[in-house]
Amino acid sequence: MVNFGNVLQGYLAATQQMLSGDQLNNTKMAITTYTLPTLPYAYDALEPYISREIMTLHHEKHHQAYVTNLNAALQAHVAAVTAGDIASQIALQASIKFNGGGHINHSLFWLNLSPSDAPETKPDAAPSLQTEIEKTWGTLDAFKKAFSATLLALQGSGWGWLVKEGASLRIITTKDQDPVVGGEIPVLGVDMWEHAYYLQYLNGKAAYVENIWNVINWKTAEERFLGTGESILEAPNGSI
Repeated sequence: MVNFGNVLQGYLAATQQMLSGDQLNNTKMAITTYTLPTLPYAYDALEPYISREIMTLHHEKHHQAYVTNLNAALQAHVAAVTAGDIASQIALQASIKFNGGGHINHSLFWLNLSPSDAPETKPDAAPSLQTEIEKTWGTLDAFKKAFSATLLALQGSGWGWLVKEGASLRIITTKDQDPVVGGEIPVLGVDMWEHAYYLQYLNGKAAYVENIWNVINWKTAEERFLGTGESILEAPNGSI
């Protein structure tokens, strides 16, 4: 039985069980099939800061690959459970974690972004979060500087996150496609894989980090901070 409650326990707790991957507890071993979420904006809506070319490739190819591979891994896991093949069940956990994490992280990331002229990209759209940021870092600019420095210090592929843990805010990173775990709530995340910026910025990831602040959706971050957002990973067909 595929148990996302074990594989992604911390994330599930932080997102109020938004991902229902553990749906294999009936005799037919039915599982959820996950699908690529539709973006809430056009592929060119984040220009000039993130190009249409990047968004198209990132969403249609990279995110779709995580979804496809996650579904394949879940199906293979069901077959392994049915056959009593414990070795295969164990071996598949890495693929489930990697591709499930990729699906989760990107689904969160798309909603972290908004066209630069939208009111959601103004920090005033997150008054409660901004107040807590100022308590922790002194000013919003100081937070941005600290967050950006963390992103640029990340070696290899991974993600930078602003997370809420209890009543506190922290900046953390996760490697590859690891999702946020440990009971922390992902408030804001930035993809630092090369596929997120290379076609436009080449090796100039500092410019990517500087420019992404122009398209951050502060309204979504506020909702995650307050716990008032909808459960984005809960849908009948496993889409986001």
